[in-house]
Amino acid sequence: MLKRVAYYPGCSCEGMAIEYDQSVRALCYVLGIELVGIPDWNCCGSTPSHSYDPLLGAALAGRNLAIARSQGLDVVMTPCPSCLKALKTANQVFRERPSEFLDVLGMPFSGDVRAISVLQLLYEEIGPNLIQKAVKFPFKNKKIVPYYGCLLTRPPAFAQFDDPENPVSMDRLIEAAGAAVPDFPHKTECCGAALGITQRDVVMRLTGRILDMARAVGADALAVACPLCQQNLDLRQDQVNRALKENFNLPVLYITQIIGCALGIDRKTLGIEKLAVKTDALFQSA
Repeated sequence: MLKRVAYYPGCSCEGMAIEYDQSVRALCYVLGIELVGIPDWNCCGSTPSHSYDPLLGAALAGRNLAIARSQGLDVVMTPCPSCLKALKTANQVFRERPSEFLDVLGMPFSGDVRAISVLQLLYEEIGPNLIQKAVKFPFKNKKIVPYYGCLLTRPPAFAQFDDPENPVSMDRLIEAAGAAVPDFPHKTECCGAALGITQRDVVMRLTGRILDMARAVGADALAVACPLCQQNLDLRQDQVNRALKENFNLPVLYITQIIGCALGIDRKTLGIEKLAVKTDALFQSA
């Protein structure tokens, strides 16, 4: 089991998703995983840099991997699927265009630092069984549906984690936390991602479908592992209600917050109060 990993929070976790960062750090601390910060880390470039210049975008992300390697670490964990994609792409571009990549990067790069998501860390390195044994306050009589979104398990050859169409890693972790997990057909449907500004109607429609299905299967809450997914499903839920004339009131928590609560970590430490949709009902006994 990994005990020490380089931690790349990414830009979202220092802004709109700061509660994700809080819960990741708190949970890893309780589980005995040391998160080693990457000094002077930089934005991975995400989608914009790749669209503008794939080589430059790969070098931006690769710089963080190179710094992690200089610290003697060979695994970088990030909470954000977009950051994960960028970090993985850096290794791929290095393999395909090594001399060009190194010319742009301007620093040593080995290409052997593995990038993983926090979900992958929890599922593969910790495991549902160990988490279940550590649970102090299980979510009894509660139904929580896992929403993976588009990127965490796709494309399969690139992600190399879970099943691309029917992932179960988050399902098993939620069950370990004591909640029931209904079959959720929309677990990998797109929420609209970053189109909330440019094509809000698309996000309202796609997010509305996900929330509607969660409600239809009797969910008390949704679990996510992506800052953009959380923003669209939680922060924009009022906008969806107005646009679609709906009355959704479903809490949307990060998987790290759900497990953290089950393990007895203080809710404030996990950033629960920062969520837009209130979670009080989720913590009430049925």
